[in-house]
Amino acid sequence: MFTINQRGPIYDPVAVQPMRDELTGAGFTELLTPADVDMFVGKNKDKTVLVFINSVCGCAAGSARPGVTLALQNKIIPDVLLTTFAGQDRDAVDYFRQNYLQGIPPSSPFIALFKNGELIHVLQRFNIEGRTADDIASELADVFNKHCTRQGPSVPPEVYESLPQFKRCGSKIPLANQSGQ
Repeated sequence: MFTINQRGPIYDPVAVQPMRDELTGAGFTELLTPADVDMFVGKNKDKTVLVFINSVCGCAAGSARPGVTLALQNKIIPDVLLTTFAGQDRDAVDYFRQNYLQGIPPSSPFIALFKNGELIHVLQRFNIEGRTADDIASELADVFNKHCTRQGPSVPPEVYESLPQFKRCGSKIPLANQSGQ
């Protein structure tokens, strides 16, 4: 059974906001609570659902976020685009991992594609580290072409081109204050 702890963020929310904006600007919906996870992941079992666990690490900034947003410029994309942030949306991330990723070790960044409620493709941190954004985008576009039917892109090309890419490693991100705010 999952217990909601309502733990505060590890990193300063203002400092990580650009990392969130990079994904929401590309069409992702944020999963901030366990209830959000059930509402958006659990209730879309008849669709293709892409879930991206965001992170402050360098591989998220250098390849995962730019790779997943580039992949969403493909002609075919998943029906639903969701993101939650490790170290920020802590209860939502833990709940998602416990209820939808049984047997897969925790990893962030992390990319998962579900089809009809079944996990069909995963990119864990070890699959992301050392790869370029283009490599990640190419792999994801191939998976989208095989399993998805929604017409892409997720946002018009001119919107995608204007999205800022936040390329900063977690070691440079300030921690949240003691009260978790």
